[in-house]
Amino acid sequence: MSNATPEPAKGRLRQMRQAYKITKRTDRNLGLILLLWFLVVGGVFAVVALLVFGLGWMGIATASVFGVLTGLLALLIVFGRRAERSAYMQVEGQPGAAAGALQMLKRGWDVKPAIAFTKNQDVVHRVVGRPGIILVGEGNTARVRGLLSGERKKHVRIGGDEIPVHEIVVGNGEGEIKLTKLNKHIQKMKKTIKPADQTALRNKLKALDAMRPAAPMPRGPMPTSMKGARKMMKG
Repeated sequence: MSNATPEPAKGRLRQMRQAYKITKRTDRNLGLILLLWFLVVGGVFAVVALLVFGLGWMGIATASVFGVLTGLLALLIVFGRRAERSAYMQVEGQPGAAAGALQMLKRGWDVKPAIAFTKNQDVVHRVVGRPGIILVGEGNTARVRGLLSGERKKHVRIGGDEIPVHEIVVGNGEGEIKLTKLNKHIQKMKKTIKPADQTALRNKLKALDAMRPAAPMPRGPMPTSMKGARKMMKG
């Protein structure tokens, strides 16, 4: 019988090492922070287990296992969140960063990258969900707002008065949403349409999209690194 490590496990460890190296570039105290979380959380739960199971050998063994497992769980959760934040920081300002972030939204959201764009790489993306139609622009603020205005008119004609059309500009200026907060902002928006209406709306929008030219979406490291960070959070 072979004692070789299964391929999925090897791939998982390789992914974790790569994510750690990438995160370390912007989070220099990452190792110390993870160690502290492991020791503090694991120590607290180990003490609780000792109080529950007693100081006998069975109690000590149970507390040790419980402390290690809870410490590792805390370490993985913290690592996943810091890896995701680091991925955002490393790609912020790059063309297509918002598209990659939006594609990390969970099920229930229909994301269409680059429905409108300029030669200067100003882009508008679209998200369809329970809040209605959400148009997300990234690039030069003045040009993006012009693109958003044009797209809003098109989508209002498609959705009518019953489907809200929201506009978001990604950036760090006044009235803009930071890339790191984009998905949370969208997920917290008020739900105003039913799932059945959402499906019907997507079908209507297909006709509009069919008349558009192909979008020259810029390619870069962002989608891969950010999806890796998301996997770490799910780990």
